[in-house]
Amino acid sequence: MILHGYFRSTASWRVRIALGLKGLAADQVFHHLRRGEQRAPDYLAINPQGLLPALTLDDGRVLTQSLVIVEYLDETHPQPPLLPSDPFAKAEVRAVAQAIACDIHPVQNLKVLARLRELGLDESAVQGWAAGVIEEGLDAVDKLLAGQSGRFAFGDAPGLADLVLVPQLGNARRFGVELRWNRLTDIEAACLELDAFKSAVPSAQPDAE
Repeated sequence: MILHGYFRSTASWRVRIALGLKGLAADQVFHHLRRGEQRAPDYLAINPQGLLPALTLDDGRVLTQSLVIVEYLDETHPQPPLLPSDPFAKAEVRAVAQAIACDIHPVQNLKVLARLRELGLDESAVQGWAAGVIEEGLDAVDKLLAGQSGRFAFGDAPGLADLVLVPQLGNARRFGVELRWNRLTDIEAACLELDAFKSAVPSAQPDAE
């Protein structure tokens, strides 16, 4: 397999964690987001959206969208499971993962922030807007997890929600958000005790700057 990513890409970070939890190896090809390498013709031939990550399978087929990739890996390599088997419990985990991946994370994408600057917002306003959305979203995630117990988001084993949460907390720090949610930071600390999470952090990647 080949993982197309970038060290600071939140979505790529999720997939790196999933690969680590599954004990799977993938070659990495790096596309520098700030230099626009994701819009190069050779990469657009792989992913017409020009977004990271993309995963090229051993047979040449390509998957895009991080949550799709993670669930594909979970279905094709079911141990250890990243989702519970019970339908309602599975839906609860997916709801938290999507609350982060669909409602919080997109506002930090370079494309969105660049558009805000084009519309005339100064850098302070852009950063403040993004930070505000992150805070509001993490408040909601904290409440969604309030009834859960265990070291991780849902119980005593890491899963889909954890591998989405940890990169988002990393992003929150980059935008100057004070992490005042003890439950969320406790989950993060538990995750970062595991090699799959430690090896996936941006600073540990070969293309880190």
